[in-house]
Amino acid sequence: MTPDDRKYTKSHEWVKVEDDIAVVGITDHAQESLGDITFVELPSVGESVDARSECAVIESVKAASDILTPVAGEITEVNNSLEDSPEMINESAYEDGWIFKLRDFDEDEVEALLDADQYEASLRKDD
Repeated sequence: MTPDDRKYTKSHEWVKVEDDIAVVGITDHAQESLGDITFVELPSVGESVDARSECAVIESVKAASDILTPVAGEITEVNNSLEDSPEMINESAYEDGWIFKLRDFDEDEVEALLDADQYEASLRKDD
C-alpha cells in the first residue's frame, strides 16, 4: 500500500513534508525492484540541489541506481544509519529507510508531484 501522506515521482522517489522540512526516500516498489540493497552513497549536508538532480546512489545485488531529488532545496540531514545498515531501505522504505532531508524547498514543486493514487496508476501503466 502506497502511503497517501506524501508525494511521489515517476522515478520512484517520495517526499513527505514535516513542518518546514522535506523528507526524501525511495518507494517500496523501487526497493523491491532493486533487490537486497548493499550500499548507499549519501549526499552532503549543506549541499544545494536542483529538482530532478542526481544526489545519491543506491547499490544492490542487482544494480546501482541514482536517486534524484524530487524538489530543489538544501540538504539539512542524511540518514547516516544507512551507511552501516543499507538494508533498512528494504525493511522500511517509507519510515526508517528515508535517505535525506531538505529545507528551503518550494511547496509548489511538492504539490506538482504525484499523489499516491497517481503513483499507483503510473505503476500499472508500466506493467
